[in-house]
Amino acid sequence: MKEEKVGYNYKTIPNNLRKFRKMSGYTQKQVAFFLGVENAGMISRWEKGSRFPSPVNIFRLAALYHTMVDALYFSLLRVVRKEIQVRRDELEARRRILPE
Repeated sequence: MKEEKVGYNYKTIPNNLRKFRKMSGYTQKQVAFFLGVENAGMISRWEKGSRFPSPVNIFRLAALYHTMVDALYFSLLRVVRKEIQVRRDELEARRRILPE
């Protein structure tokens, strides 16, 4: 079954990483150091949304910025929730048409 993307093209990953970094007063180079990332270029790619940090680094960022993980990717979470709701509605409609 082909996965249909609902509501977002995912070419860039919406996030609040830059906002939280700036509010915390850190440079990209400092964040890279704290996370053990080799260079600030990777932090830049995460902030631009062209790359996604590993799950461990997402939690490290949340800890560094004193916030919850979902706050870092709130826009993405909102899109994902909408996708799930559309699929729930589709499943419910199918159940009404073809009961199990």
